[in-house]
Amino acid sequence: MAKDVIIACDFNSKSEVLSFLDRFTDVKPFVKIGMELFYSEGPQIVKEIKDRGHKIFLDLKLCDIPNTVKKSMAVLSGLDVDMCNVHAFGTVAMMEAAVEGLTRADGTRPLLIAVTQLTSTSEERMRKDLLIERPIEQVVSHYAKNSKQAGLDGVVCSPLEASTVKNECGREFLTVTPGIRFADGEVGDQVRITTPAKAREIGSDYIVVGRPITASEDPVKAYKRCVYEFTGKEI
Repeated sequence: MAKDVIIACDFNSKSEVLSFLDRFTDVKPFVKIGMELFYSEGPQIVKEIKDRGHKIFLDLKLCDIPNTVKKSMAVLSGLDVDMCNVHAFGTVAMMEAAVEGLTRADGTRPLLIAVTQLTSTSEERMRKDLLIERPIEQVVSHYAKNSKQAGLDGVVCSPLEASTVKNECGREFLTVTPGIRFADGEVGDQVRITTPAKAREIGSDYIVVGRPITASEDPVKAYKRCVYEFTGKEI
């Protein structure tokens, strides 16, 4: 299975994100559009970035009653994104509805993945704030199995849980892992993190990298470094 680096374009305006992407003259990286940019600019920014030749992970983390999620996914399926997501704690029924809504009349759909636990969530916070008493690895594994049961393609998990998910759900079940930092970089607000090289070793299929690239003095150089460390290939 091909591995890829997804740049988290967590900007709040069209001008910022397009100015950033203009730096990439010889490569078209896979990009993540999150709530900040989508709520600021709306669906049009998705179409504009797609028209520039980028693959898009639309990261809106839907979580609502099944019927609402189904109808929302039907709208998002028309944006021609390559990947989108829901929250796994929305239940199997909600995730099944998401698959149904996302699937187009011709049977095609973008990849659909589910968030297990955010990489900013520690086990202590999970117990204290969410009243979830099970170990975080067990919770992530259970959510992943629910996601597979619902027909999803994979999950968002920390790199620390990627190998567990693979063992529980099979090698073809995708692991999309944020919380990536260079060995010589800043940790920021992430808790469960690792490096691109370690994520490759663990078995992540996609890594989502934000500030180590977007806040770099030379984002293109940082991106290419990340791709090399994760895939072993120079671009």
